[in-house]
Amino acid sequence: MVPRQGGAEPPPGEPEFGKASPVALVVILLLGLATAFLIRSMTRHLKKVPASFDPQPSEQEPTDGDAAGPKQP
Repeated sequence: MVPRQGGAEPPPGEPEFGKASPVALVVILLLGLATAFLIRSMTRHLKKVPASFDPQPSEQEPTDGDAAGPKQP
């Protein structure tokens, strides 16, 4: 009898042939569902991000001529 080489699939008569764990399918489905929810949440947050982070004219710091505080000597 010749020993089998490693890395080959077991022949169809052996008990491990064609059996995949149903737990693996559940894990893959849960990962897909979690990914979908994360993508949905990310797109909602990205819609709230402003187009530019430059300050608006009303939000800019006061210049030296404004009466916003004591003047530096």
